[in-house]
Amino acid sequence: RDARQVERKKAGLHKARKAPQFSKR
Repeated sequence: RDARQVERKKAGLHKARKAPQFSKR
């Protein structure tokens, strides 16, 4: 692990960095 801030997986998203599958859910 590194101390860099990592985006957790959000609901409605593929992973975390990619664009959301659904616009606003």
